[in-house]
Amino acid sequence: MITIQTIASSSKGNAYVISNGRSRLLLECGINFDKIRQALNFKIADIAACLISHEHIDHTAGIKKMIQTTNIPIYASEGTFSALSVPDSRKVVIKEKTAQFIAEWIILPFKTEHDAAEPLGFIIQSENERLVFITDSYYVRYKFPAINYLMVECNYSKEILAKNVAEGRIHPSMKKRVLQSHFSLENVKEFLKANDLSALREIHLLHISDTNGDPQLFKKEIQELTGIPVYINKE
Repeated sequence: MITIQTIASSSKGNAYVISNGRSRLLLECGINFDKIRQALNFKIADIAACLISHEHIDHTAGIKKMIQTTNIPIYASEGTFSALSVPDSRKVVIKEKTAQFIAEWIILPFKTEHDAAEPLGFIIQSENERLVFITDSYYVRYKFPAINYLMVECNYSKEILAKNVAEGRIHPSMKKRVLQSHFSLENVKEFLKANDLSALREIHLLHISDTNGDPQLFKKEIQELTGIPVYINKE
């Protein structure tokens, strides 16, 4: 069974670990790597790789320290690597729609929509279980069959964002950036309606905005829509 651990999930930094009981993957390295070590009780020998969705600092802040102190390989798109300083010996370039085998895992990257060089989401499979990871994407063009675990950004509510702009808490120019780079509660709902959820066991909501989000409301609405356990990954 795949298990999911959230170490950090916000605009300040993101890091998640998934495990199949024998091997683990680090998804994003967006906080100080020492904090990731501590969260894992300094047990990192079974981390087979680190997957990076895109180059923004809240997803990559810990990479330099990780490179200095471990041998964990880093998997990302060519565009993402072009914006980062990673030695060739430590990077593995991955491409959308091209499967990649990592230890006991099969990774299939897919394109996401964000203001980054070449952002990716990931279908991650271990034996007969499948996890989909989507963050920092205002739109998802694909449908995913037989999902067991969904880790998906639910950054903001359009209603909360509009209210914050109207009341002067958010500059109008920031609204456009949010709309064109992040997944809203409303978009998450439409995405879920468009997919077959019959095999889905868990939904993890990621990257909820401190200003434009409402974790408990988001959890309630998604759980009522799907009838599936929803976890708020906000640390």
